[in-house]
Amino acid sequence: MVGRIPVVDVHPLVQNGTRPAKATVGEAQPVRATVFREGHDRLGAEVVLVAPDGTRGAPVRMREIAKGLDRYEAWVAPSGVGDWGFEIQAFGDVLATWQHTAEMKIPAGVDVDLTFAEGLLLLDRLEDAHGPAPHATALRQALTDTARPLEARLAVITSPETTALFEALPLRDLLTVEGPFPLAVDRTRALTGAWYEFFPRSEGATVDPDSGRVVSGTFRTAQHSLQRVVEMNFDVLYLPPVHPIGEVGRKGANNTLDPSSDDVGSPWAIGSRHGGHDAIHPDLGTLADFDAFVAEANRLGLEVAMDFALQAAPDHPWVDAHPEFFTTRADGTIAYAENPPKKYQDIYPINFDNDPAGIYAEAERILRFWMDRGVRIFRVDNPHTKPTDFWEWLLARIRKTDPDVVFLSEAFTRPARMHGLGAAGFHQSYTYFTWRTEKTEIEEYLREVSNESDHTMRPAFWPNTPDILHAFLQYGGPAAFRIRATLAALGSPTWGMYAGYELCEHVAVRPGSEEYLDSEKFQIRVRDWDAALAEGRTIAPDIARLNALRREIPALQTLRGLRIHWSDDDHVLVFTKGAGAATVIVVLNLDPHGGRSTTVHLDWRALGLDEHFPVREHLTGEDWWWGEHNWVSLDPGHQVAHVLTIRSA
Repeated sequence: MVGRIPVVDVHPLVQNGTRPAKATVGEAQPVRATVFREGHDRLGAEVVLVAPDGTRGAPVRMREIAKGLDRYEAWVAPSGVGDWGFEIQAFGDVLATWQHTAEMKIPAGVDVDLTFAEGLLLLDRLEDAHGPAPHATALRQALTDTARPLEARLAVITSPETTALFEALPLRDLLTVEGPFPLAVDRTRALTGAWYEFFPRSEGATVDPDSGRVVSGTFRTAQHSLQRVVEMNFDVLYLPPVHPIGEVGRKGANNTLDPSSDDVGSPWAIGSRHGGHDAIHPDLGTLADFDAFVAEANRLGLEVAMDFALQAAPDHPWVDAHPEFFTTRADGTIAYAENPPKKYQDIYPINFDNDPAGIYAEAERILRFWMDRGVRIFRVDNPHTKPTDFWEWLLARIRKTDPDVVFLSEAFTRPARMHGLGAAGFHQSYTYFTWRTEKTEIEEYLREVSNESDHTMRPAFWPNTPDILHAFLQYGGPAAFRIRATLAALGSPTWGMYAGYELCEHVAVRPGSEEYLDSEKFQIRVRDWDAALAEGRTIAPDIARLNALRREIPALQTLRGLRIHWSDDDHVLVFTKGAGAATVIVVLNLDPHGGRSTTVHLDWRALGLDEHFPVREHLTGEDWWWGEHNWVSLDPGHQVAHVLTIRSA
């Protein structure tokens, strides 16, 4: 039933409150509701956070954000990891009602003495409930000092100090409590992080001078690449599958069906005579080598993320030990994976309906195996091709014992599925960012992920992956790579890139394709990182600066509160994060082929800024004065963006 003072249309709720909304330790987020009552008396509304142990925090007053529509909002921030909740408490605000009555009646000479008397009674109630308050003495004098002019007495009643007193120490008549509504509060890495992806077999790979054969890198050689990742200021190193690769149905270079004996196969074709999901590919080393790699990464300040791909090669040990895990066709063969027109003859998908108990238990066993080896982040391959209720079960099991473990969903799929996986427990998700390249669609998408779906799905912006080389990068030159990296790194608190991006690798396997030529999914890539840096063939310094800015500027570590502003040029994007002195302003030229000069217009009032304010440009170190209208000129061959923060005058 509706409460005495109705509270409806509560946000954030996921699936009508049956699933928890997403929150992060220390991350401020809005709580909104429509609150109304009968008649003309005033009401108040507050948000109260409920900690996992049931402790209720101090109330946070809600403000009306749409005059006349009874829509209220407050921003709150949980202080620890766990299963939190929030309540909305609505009440008849008798103090605000009396204050409004006094404003109306006293100047009109109506019930003046009675109004003062009623105020005294309310002030007595306030002090009985809350004890002496500093401004209460001045207010009591105004209510009782008949020698003072009415105007002076009314001025005290309507003063900001009185209003602040009434809001800080309200009298909550007709209290209505809605909730608690669930919040799943995660550690900061679930919201914020810069990811770098590399294939260990390519790191330290060499070409044998005698045979011309490529010699695989190992976990020991890949350790030397960790410093390169650290120097670019990344937080997370993501490894594609590092397990044995199937030999049956193996693909050749560029996804061909006729591999040679030298072809190494796709890491996502997991399992062979050497083991399955709990084994290391012998070319990469041993489990001890893996442990040493993770330990060294951690020592350098990197977290290691591991790929969790629930599928199997035709010679995975599961095929013989658990044929019920797969789909058997009418001719007795096991069905391989297909996504027409793509065919994956080297991969058997899992059938979750044949033996769900067995599959569920095996999936949990695998995760815990790697968790015990220090892995606390998993990138999950194609989770949208598995049942959502499976993920809800599995992620809840892990969260119950290890709430610090983070799962990134690689779900390039329809919005309902992406959001459904977020509701099921995934902490982050890949997004449509890769395919948003025009100004208007970028603006719309930034608004969506930061203000509309933020309670359900945390976005991770990736300008490239081993599967995706967008045409914007194929034909835009190094400027295109700088533009997309800047937008990803500054537009989302989590972003990532796949190795080779800093070298601006841009050649597709064929015109119109988003697949890389000589894709690293099917072969080892030998790169000379040091030579590229020495010869100026890398944008690694630009990447390092972007990631450094993400650490230096707190607003860039947030998702919510992003605001789009206007520019007069269809290729110049303007957005801000934060407000007041914590505001960061990003101006980005989206055109990799030409310079853009235009005026950008900032809604300084909405940002809580003065009409004119001093700024620091972080990419050049220059200091300027900005205001509502500002002239900018950005040449992509020199500088693709401005990143501005507010400085003290």
